[in-house]
Amino acid sequence: GAPLLLGTLGEILTEKSGSLNMGVEGVMGISAVAALAVGFHTGSIALTLLAAVLAGMLCCLVYSFMTVTLKANQLITGLSISILGGGVCNMMGAFINNSAKAAKTTARLNSSVMRLFSGLDQGLAIKSEESIPFACYVDKLLSGINFFVIISVILAIGMWFFFNKTRPGLHLRAVGENPRAADAMGISITAYRYLASVIGGAMMGLAGLFVCMNVGGKWEYNLIGGQGWLAVALVIFALWRPLRAVWGSILFGGLMIMYMRVTVFPIPTEIYKILPYVVTLIVLVVLSIRQRRENQPPASLGNAYFREER
Repeated sequence: GAPLLLGTLGEILTEKSGSLNMGVEGVMGISAVAALAVGFHTGSIALTLLAAVLAGMLCCLVYSFMTVTLKANQLITGLSISILGGGVCNMMGAFINNSAKAAKTTARLNSSVMRLFSGLDQGLAIKSEESIPFACYVDKLLSGINFFVIISVILAIGMWFFFNKTRPGLHLRAVGENPRAADAMGISITAYRYLASVIGGAMMGLAGLFVCMNVGGKWEYNLIGGQGWLAVALVIFALWRPLRAVWGSILFGGLMIMYMRVTVFPIPTEIYKILPYVVTLIVLVVLSIRQRRENQPPASLGNAYFREER
């Protein structure tokens, strides 16, 4: 669930400013292939992380320029980035693979970079011997906890604190709820929307790198596989709250792999794969019935701000 959580946190930060970025899938794809290219050629952990983060930030900077500066439609811009990103990911991934084959090697992240994906059980050298039952449980628990899991949980807690306990966080929420009132208070709508989108893009970039590592540190066709769209759905499921996104990502992650663990013969696996979206639809129906303001999206979400109309 870590790539889902990272992508969701990036989208929550973006949407809290009033920007609706539907391009999470494309941003994750471009970041994944950029990190793969850098990691394959350099073998540097720092440069691989930097490539993923910068690629995500660059994609969202383009989105911000289109929607904040040029006032383009946010939905169409996000969908365009998603479609373009998927194509770029497949094209560049195939190019990297073919270049590696021509050099008689395999295009994948090396072991030093993949160390980020290893669980804490390897880092702590815990041996799960049958004679020590407790060690077995600890080993299984820590095997699923790696660098990205820790970072994503820390980011979720930090984002909750930022939104609720800091002045810039309250200003960001004001920009998303009522940009005209925020502008009248002297808050820069442009600066907050740019920063929220670009920083959110960095988180989406890390999510893309994690997905690449999750398939063995190599490129596969349709690498992201809809996880960016699941992150957008999870934002709604979590009600735009970072801490709810933590357990929501665990639930959605479990639903994503349910078809590999639990199967009923007459039910096709495709039914299991759509369960996260079904859950999101149910949440939307419940929210529309209850009509509680704290469970609604930011009031200006998806709307461009024209200062001259203030």
